[in-house]
Order: sequence, then C-alpha cells, then structure tokens
Amino acid sequence: MSEPRPARPLSTPLRPSACPGLLRIVPALDGGICRIKLAGGVITAAQANAVAGAAERYARGVIEATNRGNLQIRGIGADQQGLIATLLDAGLGPSNPASDDVRNLMLSPTAGVDPQQLFDTRPLASQILSSLENHPGFNDLSPKFALSLDGGEGLVMLEHPHDLWLSAIEVDSQTLLAFGLAGCPANDSPVGAVPLNQAHELVIAVLELFLESARPEHTRMRHLLAHIPVQAFIRQLSARLAKPLRTDQAITSWRRLPTASGSHIGIYPQAQAGQVAVGAGVPLGRLSPSMLRRAAHLAEQLGDGTLTMTPWQSLLLRNVALEHAEAALDGLQDAGLIVGAEQPLAQMIACTGSAGCAKGLADTKADGLKLASLLHASQSVHLTGCLRSCAAAHLAPVTLLAVSDGHYDLYFRHADQPGFGESRGRDLTIEAVGAQLNAGSRSNTDD
Repeated sequence: MSEPRPARPLSTPLRPSACPGLLRIVPALDGGICRIKLAGGVITAAQANAVAGAAERYARGVIEATNRGNLQIRGIGADQQGLIATLLDAGLGPSNPASDDVRNLMLSPTAGVDPQQLFDTRPLASQILSSLENHPGFNDLSPKFALSLDGGEGLVMLEHPHDLWLSAIEVDSQTLLAFGLAGCPANDSPVGAVPLNQAHELVIAVLELFLESARPEHTRMRHLLAHIPVQAFIRQLSARLAKPLRTDQAITSWRRLPTASGSHIGIYPQAQAGQVAVGAGVPLGRLSPSMLRRAAHLAEQLGDGTLTMTPWQSLLLRNVALEHAEAALDGLQDAGLIVGAEQPLAQMIACTGSAGCAKGLADTKADGLKLASLLHASQSVHLTGCLRSCAAAHLAPVTLLAVSDGHYDLYFRHADQPGFGESRGRDLTIEAVGAQLNAGSRSNTDD
C-alpha cells in the first residue's frame, strides 16, 4: 500500500537558502529542487526507475548525485504534488513525514560487504534512522545536522565534516565505537568510545543533550561547542549513559588510517567470496534519466537489484559475480558513466552554476566539461559559482572560484592558508587554468 499523498508539497515554510527535501520543493533559477534521502545511499532498481520517470514527467530530466550519497531532481515544474506522490508511492519517503529533514546519516557504500570492516554497520544504522524519524524532539534538529557511521571499511568518506561522527576501532582485541563532535575522522581524534552494544544509546544521548543545551542560534554542533567546552559536554554525556564513556589515551590518541583515493571507481573486492562491487562516477554529478535506468537495469541483471549512491557522486553495483565484473563496467561506460579513475572528470566536481542558480557567476558545469577536455590527467578540482561552495562538503585540493562568465580565481589547498587555500591566479580563463594544471604546479602544494 502506498503512503498517503501529503496535503501540500511544502512541509515547512521556505526560508532563504532552505535545504530541499522530498516534501519541500525549493525554488531555483531552473525550477524546483527535490532531494531524495536514501538510507545508506541504497535505492532499488524499481525506485531508480521511478525517479527517472518522475524527472522526465514533472521536471526537466535533470537528476543529481549529491555529495552525501543522495539523489535530487532539478527543474521541477508546477505539478509538485504529482512528483511527490510518485516518489512516495515508490517508497522513497520517510515513515514519519515530519522527519524528512533529519534523515542525515552517511554510511560507507560498501557497508556490510567490505572486507576491511570491523562490523556490519547496517543494523545499527537502521536503529539510528528509526530514532531520527520517530524520537520526540529530533524533528527540531537542523536539516543540515548530520551524522556519519564508519565500520572500518576500506571504502568510506572520511573528510566530510559531521556534527557527530562514529568510527569503529579495535582496542585490546575489542571492537569499540569511537566518536567525535563537529569534525571528521580524517582530521580529528575521538573524544570518547563505547562498546558496540551501547552505540545506539550513545547517539540518542548526544542528540538529546545537544537539543537541551543549544540556544536557538546553535543549529550545528560546532555552534554549541563554541560556547560549551567539549570536555564539559562529554562529562554531561557520560552521566547520561548506563556505563561511563571510555576517554583514556588509547581512545583519544587514535587516528583513522586514510583510504585509497579513487577506489570508488572500478572493481572493488567484497568480503563475500567470488563477488565484487563495481563503481562508476557520475560526470559532474549529473545523471540523465536514461543513465539512471541503464544503471538500474545492470543492477538487476548483474548485481543484487540495488544501486548504492556514494559521497563521491558515484554509484556502485554490489554483489556482482567476479566473472561479470568487466561486463558491468562496460555497461556502465556505455550508459555514459565514468569507469576509470584516471579520466579527467573522475575527480572533478562543480556546482549548478549560472545555468541553474541565480548566485552563480559562471556556467560551472559547462566550464568543467571544457576543463576536463584540456587536462592531461585526472586531478581533484572543484568549480564553484560563488563563495557558498555548495558542491563541496570539504575543501578540495584545487578550487576554481567564479568571478565572471568563464573566468575564475584559482586556489590550491594549503594547510597554512585560510579559505580555499593559496591563491595561484586571478580572473583566469578555463584555458589558462588548464595550462597551469597541466604544467604540474599542483605538485608543490600541501594537500
């Protein structure tokens, strides 16, 4: 039975820079935007086909892969209710309509099948998502308030900042769940840890304490911690738990090992013998309905019938028989996806730009394609149409900041420089940027 159609497409009044959701269509220069939050990034083939159909029928046929493993439809026209109803009928909405905004939990795209994982995070993730949807008060969290859960997988996004991040660690032959606040495992050490059987209790306690302690202007954990010392928050948190937190040096000195760059594209091993995951990048984060349909067909034909969207704006077919892996790669390439990490578009991201956003000063998507055609090798480049940097959840090694149509300021990430990093050129054309990147000037930067 399908979920009831909402009485109206907007669940809350719009505000400037409002986050889109499934039940709240946010206007943009090119039409409305609807964001579809996927549990663990997973969408069935049937649901993917429903998204493709909805994008064609109710919008301009533009589907985007987001940097947190979700999908969104752009260019939505007048029949917003029809689009919402179609997505709800496909089972893509929340169990509690009021909770759509807060379903912000990011997992590894190989959760449950990764050979390096210390535990399967999916059951715990289901508990956390259920609480986010149904716990009294959690609907008051900001739509930007986000959590991540890392089970020790080899394929996991470690650089995106989160209000609460959780990482599996091994201490004295015991698997614990370490956690940090307002940061990420790539840059920060944990502030505490609990046994796995206490992990759900920990998450509930952190969120309840945040909501009780935060002032109205404290929408994110970093805002609260600017007024309450971290250690004071931890002391109050520990008092709420059935067993005290572990905060000894074995926990607080731990650092997460980095993962292999580009491993989300191509063939990735699974823990299950004879099976692999096959990944492909979405060019500049844009999927056409036909691309999504063809990927869904491959998932049914060669995988387990699901697609997993990743925070690198790519997708995975999971549980593919090893002997079918090359056929899956060929099929994804034929669909228009990126199957080689060495391809120039493999590490390039771009915001919507002036073609779809009133704040964009340049057509970043078109300029990204032009730049990719000029580069001799893949480089991690971010094109942003304005200072808001919507397309990047963390600072990229190379950033192009639009200053006018077709012109950009060029920055290289540097540990000692604020903002986008070290300035390497002002008001450059795409051709000038390409020449500089090809010349290898990137090699001397600190990334």
